[in-house]
Amino acid sequence: MSEETLCAACLARPPVYDRARAVLRYDDGSRGMLLAFKHADRTDLAPIFGRWLARAGAELLEEADLVAPVPLHWTRLWTRRYNQAALLAQRVAGEAGRPFRPNLLIRRKRTLPQKSGFAARQRNVAGAFSVPLRRRPAIEGRRILLIDDVRTTGATLDGCARALKAAGAAGVDVLTLALVVRPQRVGH
Repeated sequence: MSEETLCAACLARPPVYDRARAVLRYDDGSRGMLLAFKHADRTDLAPIFGRWLARAGAELLEEADLVAPVPLHWTRLWTRRYNQAALLAQRVAGEAGRPFRPNLLIRRKRTLPQKSGFAARQRNVAGAFSVPLRRRPAIEGRRILLIDDVRTTGATLDGCARALKAAGAAGVDVLTLALVVRPQRVGH
């Protein structure tokens, strides 16, 4: 990938993951359906979202050895009753004929809801993700496609990619349903 295709934020602070793609911009037009999927039990949206993700991430899927979701902490999974990233990852893997591995990563600590800037988010997720020892042989030397619903600052995805690479992943790519795009500040 050439530097011309990278945003200013990525040039200033390169992510831990290798490549990233998103289907939608997170904005007024997409927010309602994304929040309904995540918090209002609209799991019926997973099939269409999975098709969109598979189409947008076709290049990443061609090279992926495994497809895995960003994990939820067990307490959040208990209250929400489903992991929206796992539903998406399962659909994407099925669309592309790639192995789905829902438990490659675990979320060891419950993190606060992400509502602040990158540095605060990075502190919030520091040490939150790990790869269980029994999963490491499945990761070593493989390219992992990590799936999540929304990429905001990338701190959560960086934390996941860091754990996967430490466990021996050859590479980690990211595919999200939506991307938060911040307006560029003029004169700074």
